[in-house]
Amino acid sequence: MKQKTIFWNVDTQYDFMRNDEGFKGKLAIPGARDIEGNLEKLTKLAKAINLQTVNTADWHNKDTKEIAADPNFKTTFPEHCIQYTEGARFVPATNPEQPYAIDWQREVGFNPDEYRAMEYGMRNIVLYKDKFDIFAGNKYADEVLKTINPENVVVYGVATNVCVNYAVLGLLKRRKKVYAVIDAMKELPGCNLEEIFGKWEEKSAMLIKTNEVLFDLGVVK
Repeated sequence: MKQKTIFWNVDTQYDFMRNDEGFKGKLAIPGARDIEGNLEKLTKLAKAINLQTVNTADWHNKDTKEIAADPNFKTTFPEHCIQYTEGARFVPATNPEQPYAIDWQREVGFNPDEYRAMEYGMRNIVLYKDKFDIFAGNKYADEVLKTINPENVVVYGVATNVCVNYAVLGLLKRRKKVYAVIDAMKELPGCNLEEIFGKWEEKSAMLIKTNEVLFDLGVVK
């Protein structure tokens, strides 16, 4: 990973990540809490070496099409990550410091100072979305990626078989070299991980683990 590298943190929000006495997530992914140690390592690494991180987040309202009273858990799900609620916040392991947030509901484009800041200054960018696919759920996502213009994108987060899958495939489609950190992801129950990983590899994604990222970027912990 010698060329320009960024991290891509997918939807590590309370409603997905937590289901304990501290917080009952509305769409908690079983075992998601178990990956928080690796998520924290990646977050600390990005800070230590000043690595830019794009953080995607569900940011729904009452009109969101993927939320349904009778969900099928494929194209629709129970209510989750409603705007401005605790469940929509990032967990501490990945909480971005001083982020620049871009709401999917934003109506105006970027000014020259914003373009320069994204390219050279903003270490943490938050892209709020209203669909599984960040590139469909936030109309500015493509513009942000084009402005940052990374060679390599290190992807992690939840859920492996839904929003992470869309992120990986979307980045590959846009000709980015994708490194999928498989021990910093968690899937919804009932999915075929081998099939998902196989599709990623067929399209030239690299499956790696957290310690490999730490080693490749020069920090061994």
